[in-house]
Amino acid sequence: MKKIIDVDMDKCLGCHTCEMECAIEHSNSKNLFSAIQEIPIPQYRMSVEFINGSNIPWQCRHCDYAPCETVCPTASIGRKNDEAPIVINKSKCIGCKMCIQVCPFGVLKISKADNTVIKCDFCIKRLEGEKEPACVKGCPTNALKLITLEELSNKKKEATKQRFLSAFKNDDD
Repeated sequence: MKKIIDVDMDKCLGCHTCEMECAIEHSNSKNLFSAIQEIPIPQYRMSVEFINGSNIPWQCRHCDYAPCETVCPTASIGRKNDEAPIVINKSKCIGCKMCIQVCPFGVLKISKADNTVIKCDFCIKRLEGEKEPACVKGCPTNALKLITLEELSNKKKEATKQRFLSAFKNDDD
């Protein structure tokens, strides 16, 4: 996949709005007030944790060589093409949890509705409609952004350049 959800941890307030937006997007009603009355209540597929003084949003990284896809005995995990996110075909998932065991990020979990596995799917229906994922759209501080790998590389290069220039200027003093 050529896109990734980039996280600016300095901007994340830990408000959990991204979790709520995710749960609403994956609800039957797609509406907050109706979603909270659904049984079971909709689950979010990404989460925010407070670790060592920082809020860290976690979601599936849609690995190029995804261990969850490789280990799935029913081939319920996969993608349509190289540009698509990894998704789970719930009708094939038997809830064996092998994918949960091999995920290096620990972001897959069991659905309370039917004991199948759920994970971030980049809000695939939104992507197909050329919209950004619900977590990105709903983040009040723009801490989450859906960007290309090239944009990520350029962002990191710029940050490194700024650190280098800052250190260089301090040496001149």
